[in-house]
Amino acid sequence: MLVAFSVAPSTTDDPDGSVSEAVAAAIRVVRESGISNRTDSMFTTLEGEWDECMDVIKRACEAVQVASPRVSLVLKADIRPGYTSQLDAKVERVEARLAESN
Repeated sequence: MLVAFSVAPSTTDDPDGSVSEAVAAAIRVVRESGISNRTDSMFTTLEGEWDECMDVIKRACEAVQVASPRVSLVLKADIRPGYTSQLDAKVERVEARLAESN
C-alpha cells in the first residue's frame, strides 16, 4: 500500500507560526523506520504493508505530540495488494503517458 500523510501540531509557540521543528521530528521517525518513503512540501508518502505503515504514522504523531498536546493528521491511502515499488512506478506511468502526447 501507499499512504500519504501530513502530521503537524495544531498549536505552536513559534512567533511566525512555523511548525517545521515538530514536522522534522516526525520525518526523522519515518526515515529511521527503514520503510520506503518520499517527502514533499505537503505530504510524506510511505510504501509498505498496512501494519508497518500505520505503526510509523502513529510514532510520527507521537513525535509531534511532544511539541503540542493537539496534533492534526491527514491520511490518503492506495490499498492495492500484490503491488510493490509503486512509489516510483505510478509517477513513471504518468510521465510515459505525457511523453506519448508530445
